[in-house]
Amino acid sequence: MQKIEHIGIAVKDLDRAEETYGVLFGSKPYKRESVESEGVITSFLRNGPNKIELLQATNENSPIAKFIEKKGEGIHHIAFSVVDIYSEMERMRKDGFRILNDKPKIGADNKIICFIHPKSANGVLIELCQERADNI
Repeated sequence: MQKIEHIGIAVKDLDRAEETYGVLFGSKPYKRESVESEGVITSFLRNGPNKIELLQATNENSPIAKFIEKKGEGIHHIAFSVVDIYSEMERMRKDGFRILNDKPKIGADNKIICFIHPKSANGVLIELCQERADNI
């Protein structure tokens, strides 16, 4: 793993959250994107070298909708940048982590992604992200 890629925050109202975080960081989101496979609309903001991903559910069966229903708005996941997501997934499996995806899938912000179950990481949902080179 190279670094924290971003922190994902589940929100009910993306417009309002963009306004709140825009004021907090003194900048506007640089990208808004729909990820149909996850049932979300995402919005990314920068704060120095750090990125925040705001996530709003697009349907009631979305993982974000279920998260908010169970836990309310707030930090949903921490994403880590990796060079080779396939080898990282294999390493994690060998080390006993429960990977939620059989193979990486297309995520937001030009990434391929997979998730590690929170029960494997002290209650934190971990996302692995690799820059997309259309190798999925």
